[in-house]
Amino acid sequence: MTSILVVEDSWLTRRVICKILRAEGYETWEAASGPEALELLTTKTPNCMLLDLLMPEMEGREVLQAMRSRGYKIPVIVITADIQSTTRSECMELGALAVIHKMPNSDELIGWIKKALGASEESTP
Repeated sequence: MTSILVVEDSWLTRRVICKILRAEGYETWEAASGPEALELLTTKTPNCMLLDLLMPEMEGREVLQAMRSRGYKIPVIVITADIQSTTRSECMELGALAVIHKMPNSDELIGWIKKALGASEESTP
């Protein structure tokens, strides 16, 4: 089963996103913080990650940097309320596949997930 890691500090937002994903048949794993996500990645490898940008403890940018330095090749879609082009560029430079505005509708979210999964399959030998 295709698994998606949802990293979001807001319990309600996490629940809404996971409900959308499960309705489409995806398995969801949840992390409420960057450190929790990185810890989970030591034992599990999701097919895709949805990552909030502004979180306490460790921002999404820091999670992207940590993933890059550890060699993780998981497609990441950043979901944020920050719509500045500099933020988008910075996230893309750190390895994000896409940066979408919070809260995406279900069609937009699923569309990006499918793109991410396609990109993941292309990079697998």
